[in-house]
Amino acid sequence: RLPEQQKTSESPLSWFRGVYLPPALHPLNKTFVKGGEWQAIDSTQEKRRAFLQDFCRKYNSRKKLQTHLVHLVSRIYVEDKHKVLYCEVPKAGCSNWKRVLMVLSGLAPSANNISHDDVHYGKHLRKLDSYDLKGIYTRLNMYTKFIFVRDPMERLVSAFRDKFEHPNSYYHPVFGKAIIKKYRHNADEEALKTGSGVKFKEFIEYLLDSHRPVGMDIHWEQVSKLCYPCLINYDFIGKFETLEEDANYFLQLVGAPANLKFPKFKDRHSSDERTSTEVVRQYLKELSKEERQQTYDFYYLDYLMFNYTSP
Repeated sequence: RLPEQQKTSESPLSWFRGVYLPPALHPLNKTFVKGGEWQAIDSTQEKRRAFLQDFCRKYNSRKKLQTHLVHLVSRIYVEDKHKVLYCEVPKAGCSNWKRVLMVLSGLAPSANNISHDDVHYGKHLRKLDSYDLKGIYTRLNMYTKFIFVRDPMERLVSAFRDKFEHPNSYYHPVFGKAIIKKYRHNADEEALKTGSGVKFKEFIEYLLDSHRPVGMDIHWEQVSKLCYPCLINYDFIGKFETLEEDANYFLQLVGAPANLKFPKFKDRHSSDERTSTEVVRQYLKELSKEERQQTYDFYYLDYLMFNYTSP
């Protein structure tokens, strides 16, 4: 929350232009939590919040982040009934989280029957940047803000497998064609025409290129640039590695219906092996030692913010 004098003396837009955040941690409202089995998860949660707070305090003492308010909240979904804000991190359970938000808001009776297309293209959920400045500020101040993150390298490989190893009518012609054209020597006409068959090494060349032939995408953008964890004081930090228990604890915290549990199913390509540490290791073998280091450097802040071990 912002100090009282800041609330009255400055316009809402100026609060998020280079201010040093976050303010003091606020305790989570645990009124709805029943049963003692959540104690370990709660303890982990408090450690994650304190760790991020400490990191941001140190990081922001050296660097002032200049960010426009509307851009700052452009990835945040709003659920007004239970007063929650969810910052979407692709490849970290976001499809199922959007299903859960639809159930919480009364748009669907169950998370199990909502299709992938309905989740991502149905326009059922509002984003925070669709509100006016007062609406944005009020919700940032009053609602429970949560984020779910994932080991950066696992998230990156998961995104590559999803978008480039399966037929895709957007990523192949838009990203694939540009990547093959720039990074594949002697590419054949079919590859240049369809953009299919991008290799992981080519994808990494694109990712690390300061003159990319096509822009960034939310599926591999750094969490630090998607959700601005040092500018927005997230009340709850979940991790993909402990997705189910974190998610179900969070649902208790916000007073969700008792019968609502976080879905267990894999959203797409359910027959594929999940992107695990071992799967990531196989993909990283395709890269040179220098490329692996540069990829880690690209996600350096995400590793630090969320206390992930460097690969």
